[in-house]
Amino acid sequence: MNILIHPSYFPSISHFVAIAKSDLVTFEMDDNFQKQTNRNRMYIYSPNGIQLLNIPIKHSKEGHQKTRDIRLETAFDWQKQHFKSLEAAYRTSPFFEYFEDDLAPIFQKKHTFLMDLNYETMSFVSKCLKLEFDYNETTEYFHEVKNMIDLRNLINGKKDNSVYDTYTQVFGEKHGFLNNLSILDLLFNEGRYAIDYLKKQNLVIL
Repeated sequence: MNILIHPSYFPSISHFVAIAKSDLVTFEMDDNFQKQTNRNRMYIYSPNGIQLLNIPIKHSKEGHQKTRDIRLETAFDWQKQHFKSLEAAYRTSPFFEYFEDDLAPIFQKKHTFLMDLNYETMSFVSKCLKLEFDYNETTEYFHEVKNMIDLRNLINGKKDNSVYDTYTQVFGEKHGFLNNLSILDLLFNEGRYAIDYLKKQNLVIL
Protein backbone atom coordinates (compact mmCIF):
# COMPACT_ATOMS: atom_id res chain seq x y z
CA MET A 1 0.00 0.00 0.00
CA ASN A 2 1.31 3.42 -1.02
CA ILE A 3 0.03 6.51 0.80
CA LEU A 4 0.23 10.29 0.45
CA ILE A 5 0.29 12.07 3.81
CA HIS A 6 1.52 15.26 5.48
CA PRO A 7 4.54 15.48 7.76
CA SER A 8 3.15 16.94 10.98
CA TYR A 9 4.13 17.87 14.53
CA PHE A 10 4.26 14.67 16.61
CA PRO A 11 1.45 13.30 14.41
CA SER A 12 -1.83 11.84 15.50
CA ILE A 13 -2.10 8.10 16.04
CA SER A 14 -4.04 7.87 12.77
CA HIS A 15 -0.94 9.04 10.87
CA PHE A 16 1.16 6.25 12.30
CA VAL A 17 -1.53 3.61 11.84
CA ALA A 18 -1.37 4.46 8.14
CA ILE A 19 2.43 4.54 8.02
CA ALA A 20 2.73 1.23 9.87
CA LYS A 21 0.56 -0.43 7.23
CA SER A 22 2.30 1.14 4.22
CA ASP A 23 4.91 -0.09 1.78
CA LEU A 24 5.78 3.41 0.62
CA VAL A 25 5.01 6.80 2.17
CA THR A 26 4.96 9.97 0.07
CA PHE A 27 5.06 13.20 2.04
CA GLU A 28 3.12 16.20 0.73
CA MET A 29 5.58 19.09 0.42
CA ASP A 30 3.83 21.42 -1.99
CA ASP A 31 0.53 22.33 -0.38
CA ASN A 32 -0.42 25.78 0.88
CA PHE A 33 -0.25 26.17 4.66
CA GLN A 34 -3.64 26.19 6.36
CA LYS A 35 -4.33 27.49 9.87
CA GLN A 36 -5.92 25.40 12.60
CA THR A 37 -4.65 22.08 11.29
CA ASN A 38 -2.22 19.56 12.72
CA ARG A 39 0.58 20.88 10.55
CA ASN A 40 1.76 22.87 13.57
CA ARG A 41 -0.19 21.43 16.51
CA MET A 42 -0.72 18.29 18.53
CA TYR A 43 -3.18 17.14 21.18
CA ILE A 44 -2.10 15.50 24.42
CA TYR A 45 -3.83 14.17 27.56
CA SER A 46 -3.19 16.68 30.34
CA PRO A 47 -4.27 16.46 33.99
CA ASN A 48 -7.30 18.60 32.99
CA GLY A 49 -8.20 16.58 29.90
CA ILE A 50 -7.36 17.19 26.26
CA GLN A 51 -4.77 19.94 25.67
CA LEU A 52 -3.71 21.64 22.46
CA LEU A 53 -0.03 22.44 21.94
CA ASN A 54 0.30 24.91 19.09
CA ILE A 55 3.51 26.10 17.41
CA PRO A 56 3.50 29.83 16.59
CA ILE A 57 4.54 30.61 13.03
CA LYS A 58 5.59 33.73 11.15
CA HIS A 59 2.80 34.85 8.83
CA SER A 60 3.56 36.41 5.48
CA LYS A 61 1.92 39.57 4.17
CA GLU A 62 2.02 38.05 0.70
CA GLY A 63 -0.89 35.71 1.38
CA HIS A 64 -0.59 31.99 0.73
CA GLN A 65 2.63 30.28 1.73
CA LYS A 66 3.78 26.80 0.94
CA THR A 67 3.98 24.68 4.08
CA ARG A 68 7.60 23.90 3.22
CA ASP A 69 8.38 27.64 3.48
CA ILE A 70 6.71 28.28 6.85
CA ARG A 71 9.10 29.72 9.44
CA LEU A 72 8.72 29.32 13.18
CA GLU A 73 8.11 32.29 15.46
CA THR A 74 10.96 32.66 17.94
CA ALA A 75 9.72 35.72 19.85
CA PHE A 76 8.90 33.60 22.88
CA ASP A 77 9.99 30.21 24.17
CA TRP A 78 7.10 27.99 23.06
CA GLN A 79 9.45 24.98 23.15
CA LYS A 80 9.96 25.28 26.90
CA GLN A 81 6.21 25.59 27.37
CA HIS A 82 5.49 22.49 25.26
CA PHE A 83 8.05 20.35 27.05
CA LYS A 84 6.72 21.41 30.46
CA SER A 85 3.23 20.46 29.31
CA LEU A 86 4.47 17.04 28.21
CA GLU A 87 6.16 16.55 31.57
CA ALA A 88 2.99 17.49 33.45
CA ALA A 89 0.95 15.13 31.29
CA TYR A 90 3.24 12.12 31.12
CA ARG A 91 5.80 12.21 33.94
CA THR A 92 3.91 9.41 35.70
CA SER A 93 3.31 7.36 32.53
CA PRO A 94 5.15 4.03 32.28
CA PHE A 95 7.60 5.05 29.53
CA PHE A 96 8.13 8.83 29.62
CA GLU A 97 11.45 8.60 31.45
CA TYR A 98 12.63 5.89 29.06
CA PHE A 99 12.33 8.26 26.07
CA GLU A 100 12.94 11.58 27.82
CA ASP A 101 16.67 11.95 27.15
CA ASP A 102 16.15 11.53 23.41
CA LEU A 103 13.04 13.72 23.35
CA ALA A 104 14.38 16.75 25.22
CA PRO A 105 16.91 17.90 22.56
CA ILE A 106 14.09 18.42 20.05
CA PHE A 107 12.76 21.16 22.33
CA GLN A 108 16.20 22.70 22.83
CA LYS A 109 17.10 23.03 19.16
CA LYS A 110 16.14 26.26 17.40
CA HIS A 111 14.56 25.22 14.14
CA THR A 112 13.94 27.80 11.42
CA PHE A 113 11.37 25.94 9.33
CA LEU A 114 8.28 24.08 10.50
CA MET A 115 8.89 21.26 8.03
CA ASP A 116 12.33 20.53 9.46
CA LEU A 117 10.88 20.31 12.96
CA ASN A 118 8.05 18.06 11.80
CA TYR A 119 10.48 15.71 10.12
CA GLU A 120 12.59 15.53 13.27
CA THR A 121 9.58 14.71 15.46
CA MET A 122 8.49 11.97 13.07
CA SER A 123 12.01 10.55 12.90
CA PHE A 124 12.16 10.46 16.71
CA VAL A 125 8.88 8.58 16.94
CA SER A 126 9.83 6.14 14.18
CA LYS A 127 13.04 5.26 16.00
CA CYS A 128 11.20 4.79 19.29
CA LEU A 129 8.69 2.50 17.57
CA LYS A 130 11.47 0.73 15.64
CA LEU A 131 9.34 1.44 12.61
CA GLU A 132 11.34 1.63 9.40
CA PHE A 133 9.61 2.74 6.20
CA ASP A 134 10.53 3.94 2.73
CA TYR A 135 9.43 7.43 1.79
CA ASN A 136 9.73 10.09 -0.86
CA GLU A 137 8.45 13.63 -1.30
CA THR A 138 6.15 15.37 -3.75
CA THR A 139 7.66 17.84 -6.22
CA GLU A 140 4.38 19.51 -7.21
CA TYR A 141 0.84 19.70 -5.90
CA PHE A 142 -2.00 17.57 -7.26
CA HIS A 143 -5.63 17.89 -6.20
CA GLU A 144 -6.17 14.25 -7.13
CA VAL A 145 -3.50 11.57 -7.01
CA LYS A 146 -3.07 8.24 -8.78
CA ASN A 147 -1.44 5.04 -7.57
CA MET A 148 -1.55 6.23 -3.96
CA ILE A 149 -4.12 6.38 -1.19
CA ASP A 150 -4.69 10.06 -0.44
CA LEU A 151 -4.58 10.54 3.33
CA ARG A 152 -3.83 14.25 3.31
CA ASN A 153 -7.21 14.86 4.97
CA LEU A 154 -5.79 13.43 8.22
CA ILE A 155 -3.91 16.69 8.74
CA ASN A 156 -7.25 18.34 9.49
CA GLY A 157 -7.81 16.78 12.89
CA LYS A 158 -11.39 18.04 13.12
CA LYS A 159 -12.36 15.88 10.12
CA ASP A 160 -10.35 12.84 11.21
CA ASN A 161 -13.01 10.49 12.56
CA SER A 162 -10.69 7.53 13.17
CA VAL A 163 -11.69 5.48 16.22
CA TYR A 164 -9.23 3.10 17.83
CA ASP A 165 -9.04 0.49 20.56
CA THR A 166 -8.66 1.80 24.09
CA TYR A 167 -5.40 1.56 26.01
CA THR A 168 -4.46 2.67 29.52
CA GLN A 169 -3.95 6.44 29.77
CA VAL A 170 -2.53 8.30 32.78
CA PHE A 171 -5.70 10.26 33.55
CA GLY A 172 -8.14 7.77 32.07
CA GLU A 173 -9.91 7.12 35.36
CA LYS A 174 -10.53 10.84 35.75
CA HIS A 175 -11.59 11.87 32.25
CA GLY A 176 -12.14 8.60 30.37
CA PHE A 177 -10.39 7.41 27.23
CA LEU A 178 -9.36 10.12 24.75
CA ASN A 179 -9.12 8.80 21.20
CA ASN A 180 -6.52 9.53 18.52
CA LEU A 181 -4.26 11.96 20.37
CA SER A 182 -0.65 12.64 19.43
CA ILE A 183 1.39 9.49 18.89
CA LEU A 184 3.35 10.54 22.00
CA ASP A 185 0.36 9.60 24.15
CA LEU A 186 0.46 6.03 22.86
CA LEU A 187 4.26 5.87 23.03
CA PHE A 188 4.53 7.05 26.65
CA ASN A 189 1.74 4.74 27.81
CA GLU A 190 2.51 1.61 25.77
CA GLY A 191 6.25 1.80 25.06
CA ARG A 192 7.49 -1.07 22.89
CA TYR A 193 3.96 -2.43 22.61
CA ALA A 194 2.87 0.70 20.69
CA ILE A 195 3.92 -0.70 17.31
CA ASP A 196 1.80 -3.83 17.86
CA TYR A 197 -1.15 -1.60 18.73
CA LEU A 198 -0.74 0.42 15.53
CA LYS A 199 -0.64 -2.66 13.33
CA LYS A 200 -3.82 -4.04 14.87
CA GLN A 201 -5.91 -0.93 14.18
CA ASN A 202 -8.10 -0.48 11.13
CA LEU A 203 -7.13 2.19 8.64
CA VAL A 204 -10.03 4.54 8.01
CA ILE A 205 -10.04 5.99 4.50
CA LEU A 206 -12.49 8.89 4.11
